[in-house]
Amino acid sequence: MSISAESISLNLGGKSILKDISIDIPSGEILSIIGPNGAGKTSLLNVLSGNLNSYGGSVSYNNMPLKDISIQERAYTRAVMSQFQSIAFDYSVRDILEMGWLDYNYEKIKKDLQAFQQEIIEECDIQNLINQKFNTLSGGEQRRVHFARALIQLWQPLDTNDQKYLLLDEPFSNLDLVHKVKMMNSIKKRASLGTGVLMILHDLNLAYSFSDKIVILKNGKLVEKGKTKKMLSAKLLARAYETFISIDDNPINIRYY
Repeated sequence: MSISAESISLNLGGKSILKDISIDIPSGEILSIIGPNGAGKTSLLNVLSGNLNSYGGSVSYNNMPLKDISIQERAYTRAVMSQFQSIAFDYSVRDILEMGWLDYNYEKIKKDLQAFQQEIIEECDIQNLINQKFNTLSGGEQRRVHFARALIQLWQPLDTNDQKYLLLDEPFSNLDLVHKVKMMNSIKKRASLGTGVLMILHDLNLAYSFSDKIVILKNGKLVEKGKTKKMLSAKLLARAYETFISIDDNPINIRYY
């Protein structure tokens, strides 16, 4: 099962943003999209999530066309963490987390969901933030809260086994080293349990160290896609980024010149 995109093209304001892109996000795998600024990475994620509707080509979730899936059903199937998520009102961190709660006959599963929320609060290390106002937090703290909200949205009752997807745009921005590692471990854990994960990353070392597959975009076009080992090519990266790049592959370390 997967999210499948076929021949995606997108024009915004008279400008071609995406050009004939086809990719799959399989269940249980981490797929990272990399590429220079303006490559179309975020636009592609917005098409895949259903946040952009006017595009050419097709997107399907587990063989069902995305356009035939209601907004509520999409929320049950995938959680999205955008790069920029400003909050206009003075919500608390707890309020933000509860925005991830979905209506699964809530009263019947309230205890289970609350217990899971507490697990996520501890996993994302936000116990000391829970009663603070969201807009008073640092950028890194806000990222951790939004990530926790996305994980809560992926929760499902024990008697269900629906396929879930996690779509993340620059999830590690503003994070210190400790919380970057914790978040990466959380993402790997979800993938190991069957969640399909899509990440947009600028940190190539992270992308190549933790991804099962890599997609490279440039100027709205697909440069190459494939398993991480195949994609670990200095020549390929230099073509995408237009700069000299060298790679030490044990451990993976990508350097720019």
